[in-house]
Amino acid sequence: MDLRKLKKLIDLVQESGIAELEITEGEEKVRINRVGGAGGPGVAMAPVVQHAMAPAPLAAPAPVAAAPAAPAVEGIVVKSPMVGTFYRASAPGATPFVEIGQSVNSGQTLCIIEAMKLMNEIESDVSGTVTRILVESGHPVEYGEPLFVLTPN
Repeated sequence: MDLRKLKKLIDLVQESGIAELEITEGEEKVRINRVGGAGGPGVAMAPVVQHAMAPAPLAAPAPVAAAPAAPAVEGIVVKSPMVGTFYRASAPGATPFVEIGQSVNSGQTLCIIEAMKLMNEIESDVSGTVTRILVESGHPVEYGEPLFVLTPN
């Protein structure tokens, strides 16, 4: 199984709060268990390979090259809580949830992120005005990637 897939699965377990995730892909099986309580920081991963070949040792994921420093942003940055695909509207051709200049209330849906065939509505934590939309609809997003900039009301 690809190390990028494993990292995404680990991030999903950490962010979703689930206690355990088991994935079977062909003859390979991976089980990821959350260590500690619901808010525990760690995740234990126990790969189980069920074929005759000797499994390669799992190495830590290669460090990701640092992104260029973004200019300072005025306002509140809404970041992606998960890895997935970003959508501004509930369906293709539908009206986007929010537009630049629109006022939003705390709890209002800003976008949808599709992760593992599940559509997750991302809501605003604060009331404010949308000043920037940083991701194009249909593009993949990473955990912690900035999605919107809001100015508080």
